Amino acid sequence: MGKSPLFFTNLCLRKSLKPVQNTNPQIRIPNRNLSVNRIDGKYEEIGKNSQNPDVVFAQEISKVIQTRPRWEQTLLSDIPGVDFVDPNVYNEVLKQQKNVMLSVRFYYWVRSQNGFLPDPVSCNMIFSRLVEAKAARAAKSFLEETKFEPEPGCLESYIECFFENGLVEEALDVFEQLKLAGQCVSLKTWNSAMLQSVKAKRVDVVWKLYSDMLECGIVGDVDTIGYLVQAFCMENNAAKGHELLRQILEAGHVPSNTVFNKLISAFCKSGNYAKVSALLHTMIAKNCSPDIHTYQEVIHGLCKRRMRHEALRIFNNLKDRGFFPDQVMYTTMIHGLCKMKWLGDARKFWFEMIQKGIIPNEHTYNALINGFWRTGNIVEAEKLYKSMCERGYGETTVSYNTMINGLCSNGKLDVARVLFDQMTEKGIVPDIITYNSLIQGFCKKGKILEGTYLLDQILKQGLQPSTASYTVLIEKLCEAGNVGEAKAFWKDMVDRGVEPAVSAYDSMILGLSEQGNVAEGMQWLGTMLKSRLKPQKKTFERLVQCLSEADRLSDALFVLDYMLKMGFVVSECIFLSLVKKLYPSNSSHVETCFGKILERS
Repeated sequence: MGKSPLFFTNLCLRKSLKPVQNTNPQIRIPNRNLSVNRIDGKYEEIGKNSQNPDVVFAQEISKVIQTRPRWEQTLLSDIPGVDFVDPNVYNEVLKQQKNVMLSVRFYYWVRSQNGFLPDPVSCNMIFSRLVEAKAARAAKSFLEETKFEPEPGCLESYIECFFENGLVEEALDVFEQLKLAGQCVSLKTWNSAMLQSVKAKRVDVVWKLYSDMLECGIVGDVDTIGYLVQAFCMENNAAKGHELLRQILEAGHVPSNTVFNKLISAFCKSGNYAKVSALLHTMIAKNCSPDIHTYQEVIHGLCKRRMRHEALRIFNNLKDRGFFPDQVMYTTMIHGLCKMKWLGDARKFWFEMIQKGIIPNEHTYNALINGFWRTGNIVEAEKLYKSMCERGYGETTVSYNTMINGLCSNGKLDVARVLFDQMTEKGIVPDIITYNSLIQGFCKKGKILEGTYLLDQILKQGLQPSTASYTVLIEKLCEAGNVGEAKAFWKDMVDRGVEPAVSAYDSMILGLSEQGNVAEGMQWLGTMLKSRLKPQKKTFERLVQCLSEADRLSDALFVLDYMLKMGFVVSECIFLSLVKKLYPSNSSHVETCFGKILERS
């Protein structure tokens, strides 16, 4: 509990040589043209309406801590005689203080003073304000430092604050603490937590929350089920999500457009456009009209599956039906068309959006620039990049990556390196995509040492290398006959938890075969087949040739048999090379095996 009010008992009064005669002393507040009288145990300002001196002192204290950077060192001397540890004083300061972080500083300062006793009211006030400000880490630190027990309602907001800051594990800890205390949060908090988990793509948390919710006896609503549908979609299980939607609709509930849009996006991803069409009809039948975002998902899906004509038809139909495509919709179309190398249509939409007063953003510029690079139109790519920089969009990692990748793909490594150096000079941080583009560009030009140096820079910068970081290096080292170094990179890749690309296996098998190390090549092939990976046709054929040349005919026939089982058509030259080896032996066993192979082929 806090101390009893002793506001003015310790104030520094001017001393008198004679005994005090005035029973109603007047007190001057420093730095303010204001006096306070004590009359019959109460305080009032002279020349003003009666005012609580707590408020007066709080205003003075607030002014000091708001205007002086290091007020902690001088506050006692700036406002002498105030009993700062009295709860009525510091609580009034906290009430007046708008800046929650200054409130925290003031509270810690008061707590460091002699005579301070914790006050739950002030703790709860600061904690709740930190939560309202979404300062999750500061709220957690304050709670751990003060060790007070917040009100249950405030803890629910605390959970939401953690989720909104992406601190999922911390939020789950609070859930668990409430569960152990026998308290169950409201449905609103459960739904808020599930929504944030969906946004964070933490499907595991969605299912945990739903399980705990059922355990607490809380019955979900249409929003709850909507989050479960979205969780199924994120797990690439649109069929189960669709079944859950059907059950909601049969129960007479209609979820938000977001739920329909996620399902539509999932079915577009798998190419199930019959389900997409059915969902669009369902939305219309349930008076949940598809909006621009719904059609955006459809168009995005069609573009990803290179269904250009269908995407264009829907986009043009939207305009005919009175929809007004926005910046995102135009960018989606331009990006999709550029990936398909349909630059004519992409440029048409570019100028169309500008004519309608829709200003292209950084993503629109980068999409079209990338399209120019893909088609080898270097002049237009550089011209558009210059225009983008003039509009202030060029100073980002994404924009630099678009240019560096395009330059490397088109063999302009010197210019790409200049842009890379510019990034460092301007304080723009390169990411793994930047480094991978340069590694691939240098390696494709045969500059493996430069590629190796860049991979070393990735590790020194503390970045996690990706599959692409290693793949091209392994491929080029194998082509150059340096399989030993390629193996070293492979080991480093696996040790760092990076998944090898299928093409990297092919490169290792080809490299080993070219060196005559067919036995190890067979081992690598076996690893691929056990992992259900499909080697390339050239990998099979070259291994068969090398095995045949090494007189390992049984192994050659074994590999050829697997090749046919996987649906490849064997080249005539492969058969001829085997026949030359097999014919002198004139073995009936070999003729039988070879006959079966020919039948399969």
